[in-house]
Amino acid sequence: MSAFDGVVVSDPKLQSQFTQVELRSLKSKFSSMKSKSGHVTVSVLPPVLAKLKGITGLYTEDDLRAALEDSYPDNTHEIDFESFLREFLNFAGRASASAKGPGYKRASSILRQSTTTHFHTISESEKASFVAHINNHLAEDAFLNKYLPIDPKTNQLFDLAKGGVLLCKLINVAVPGTIDERAINTKSSLNPWEINENHTLCLNSAKAIGCTVVNIGTQDLVEGRPHLIMGLISQMIKVSNLIQLLADLNLKKTPQLVELLEDDKDVEELMSLPPEKVLLKWMNFQLKKSGYKKEVTNFSTDLKDGEAYAHLLNVLAPEHSSTATLETKDPNQRAKLILDQAEKLDCNKYISAKDIVDGSTNLNLTFVAQIFQHRNGLTVLDDEKINLATVLDDDTQTSREERCFRLWINSLGTATYVNNLFEDVRTGWVLLEVLDKVSPGSVNWKTATKPPIKMPFKKVENCNQVIDVGKGLNFSLVNVAGNDFVQGNKKLILAFLWQLMRFSMLQLLRNLRSFSQGREITDSDILNWANKKVKSAGKSSQIDSFKDKSLSDGKFFLELLSAVEPRVVNWTVVTSGETDEDKRMNASYIISVARKLGCSIFLLPEDIVEVNQKMMLTLTASIMYWSLQKKPGQLQIVEESETSEASVSAADEPDISSDTVSSPQATKDETAQLQQEE
Repeated sequence: MSAFDGVVVSDPKLQSQFTQVELRSLKSKFSSMKSKSGHVTVSVLPPVLAKLKGITGLYTEDDLRAALEDSYPDNTHEIDFESFLREFLNFAGRASASAKGPGYKRASSILRQSTTTHFHTISESEKASFVAHINNHLAEDAFLNKYLPIDPKTNQLFDLAKGGVLLCKLINVAVPGTIDERAINTKSSLNPWEINENHTLCLNSAKAIGCTVVNIGTQDLVEGRPHLIMGLISQMIKVSNLIQLLADLNLKKTPQLVELLEDDKDVEELMSLPPEKVLLKWMNFQLKKSGYKKEVTNFSTDLKDGEAYAHLLNVLAPEHSSTATLETKDPNQRAKLILDQAEKLDCNKYISAKDIVDGSTNLNLTFVAQIFQHRNGLTVLDDEKINLATVLDDDTQTSREERCFRLWINSLGTATYVNNLFEDVRTGWVLLEVLDKVSPGSVNWKTATKPPIKMPFKKVENCNQVIDVGKGLNFSLVNVAGNDFVQGNKKLILAFLWQLMRFSMLQLLRNLRSFSQGREITDSDILNWANKKVKSAGKSSQIDSFKDKSLSDGKFFLELLSAVEPRVVNWTVVTSGETDEDKRMNASYIISVARKLGCSIFLLPEDIVEVNQKMMLTLTASIMYWSLQKKPGQLQIVEESETSEASVSAADEPDISSDTVSSPQATKDETAQLQQEE
């Protein structure tokens, strides 16, 4: 079970300025400075502070040492952890202000001197919007209805979020079925372990729908930190809106999108754009019809005066238009008239006139998405163009593997957010970022070119480095060249990403090899560990390989999860697994229980039911990593005899490791086929 722990600071205001992830990292840095006597003095701070994010590159050790002398003339003065945190905030704040220039003033926080900290502020209008979203979508929820409606003028939202149930339910509002609600702890009175389980389930599930939660820990949510909860809910609502939007943003369902293009050859480029960019392209397309001269490039400043909205609604809904909307000179009055007009299209649920005038990016994005859904203004195409759109859309449909790898990459916290895997990796930059994450220092950034890249050969250079780094990590890349990635070869891209994900997974397990007697961990070790773990719990289930069809009913994984944490599985909700529906219910429950433990996984129930060999390996490895990390005393890597015995049965399956292809004569198609073979 995920441990309920955190770094506690006696000053609540000071603690509120850090996430638990940041506090644990800083605590580790502080502990590393302790002398043999267990104390930290001012003299050892500069080298450590100079390397911390937010300070590094802006202050030298000498700068920091000189500044500290003002507060601590005696550099042998002992300093405690909280004083260390205050000094870090002080220097980070100065560095940030310096980087922005003398006229810079923070919009979301106020910088005080070293005796105080950064104070996060939240938008009351966004808070009211989020509360309206919750009250609207969860009013009938069997567990939450007794707490709703939430009053946006109070802190009820943050208090209710502390238990974790609300946030889990919101994830299912965003992407229905992400969390199996049988795995949510919904008692009227939850103990700290159960609350922590809910938040662990929430964060791992949030990653699985594309939210960024890199610097948020469960303890942050337990404490109900407003700015972090608001940020997380904001992402959930954005995902919800964009998922609904994406349902219409494909050429099969809305072939009229071809109308946005000047050239039919640009269809794939259109479908590779993130939803926000497609919305902007659509909005500008409609605005041209009205004679509006400006181009809308964002959902904030370009919409604050309301003129673009007025022209857009006049084009899309002329029956509800009024000359008064454009004639009025008062932006607030114009915004109110816009919302009156939009209300007739049922499009102003979460936005107010003030939000438009203030330029709220999230709420404006939601508003434009609603308008598109209710009245997109695109014309019906002739049969020839509809057929063209359908054929091209068939070529650009993403797979479950694409989804898995895309979400996995985004969960790593890379600087570039991936919207369309096959398009976004073609510059090579994203792949270099991922390689540098899973194998720090492997990328030579001096020779890499950051997008936007106009010259094609620069993309090839980036992708060639990707291939070189991959070979250095012993990936199988026979007859694969950088230009294959630039050209968007889907089979080879997926094959490479599988090897990259597998390498990352085994790397985590290798970091625990002090418990495995120095042995490298292989696929067979993972298989044998799982069988041994289930057997040690008194269960009879065993599997021959990760393609064993008996995995389809989910019972083996449920027994494995129960073996690593006996209380995590509620056997009363487990089905017999005899019918397809029973199998799917078990699979859904397995994924949520694993995430509740702390496993970061991106598979779907279908992957278990269909026994997707790769996903079975990643699921088992994730459970293994959690078990060994949390309970190292229980680790007993299989003896050589057991390894040999299990390897015999494993030898009958196609090898899915990174060395699957060795023939230099293999063609590229054969390479991809072998690397992806299940």
